[in-house]
Order: sequence, then C-alpha cells, then structure tokens
Amino acid sequence: MPLEQLIAYFAQYIPLKNIEKNELKNRVIEKRVKRRQFILQENDVCKYYSFVVSGCFKMYRVDDNGAEHNIQFAAENDWIADIGSFHSGKPSRLYIEAIEPSVILQIDATNLIYLYHNHPKFDRIFRVIAENKFIELQNRVLQNISSTGDERYQAFLEQYPKLANRLPNTQIASYIGITPEFLSKIRRKDAKK
Repeated sequence: MPLEQLIAYFAQYIPLKNIEKNELKNRVIEKRVKRRQFILQENDVCKYYSFVVSGCFKMYRVDDNGAEHNIQFAAENDWIADIGSFHSGKPSRLYIEAIEPSVILQIDATNLIYLYHNHPKFDRIFRVIAENKFIELQNRVLQNISSTGDERYQAFLEQYPKLANRLPNTQIASYIGITPEFLSKIRRKDAKK
C-alpha cells in the first residue's frame, strides 16, 4: 500500500510513532498519473512535494529552441518537486512529467508546515532529504564542468542504477549533456567490455 511504502521510507531516517503515521495519512493525497501526464508545467506554481510510489518522472526545462534539458529523474522511493517554486510561490520554469504510468503521494505546503511544527521528526527528515538533493546537484554541476561524457554516463549509472534500462537514450543523453548518438557509442563500448 502506498502509505506504508512512504512510512518505510521515512523509517530509514527516523521511525515514526503511530500518531505521526496517522497525521501523515491525513495530510498526503494519493494520485495515479498516466504516462506523459504533467504534475507541473512551466509558469504554474509547484504546489506539492511528490513521493514516487511506482513509476518514473523527469523534471526538465525547455530552451528557446524547443530542446529539453533534463534536470532530475525520480523513480520508486524518491521525491520530485521544483523546490524553489514550492517554497517561494513563484511560477516554475520547469516541467515534471511522468515517463511511465505512476502512483505518487503528494503533500502541499500547508500540510508540510503543519507536520514540521507539530511533529519535528518531519522537519528533520525533510531537511536531510533536501540536503541530499543539494549534494546530488553539486556533484552534477561539478561533473558537467569537469568530466567527460563517458564519466558523466558512469555517474548517471551510479546515481540511477535501475533507470538505465527504463529510459530511452534521448532522456539519458539530455540529462548528461551529450547527444543520443554519442551515448549510443558509449553504451556499445561498455557492452564490449
């Protein structure tokens, strides 16, 4: 059941008491999302943190030439949100789209702040989640400015080991900043090893 999956996820950080589990149950909503359905579009305000129970999402920006630039993927037991838009209430410059049919649990800012104030464990857990996402982002920026395409692909495999076979080359190439053709060469070379 989706809520139990989220509770087990939180238990990796700090186990929840029954009262906290009940509060969480009353504050998240379950949503089923079709493939290619958006949970955020450019110019909308990001209203939810979304926990992926099943399926996969991409967060991306579309440049002036219409090219997608993937910023993040989120599959089972991961979170996705435009954190800047969520906390500022300003329109997002990003899209979050389902790559596969998915089930998510969402929590809005009012309910999240309620949990922070009334159950401090949630404040601690979400702070650690945000810190881990920030570390991922820092590592990604460093890779993009100082690593080869092959090294960026290897880093992608380390960060998203279960997604390499679930995502098309175009999505992975967009994420690591190379062409799909170059990624195909890297994958062929790796397959020969």
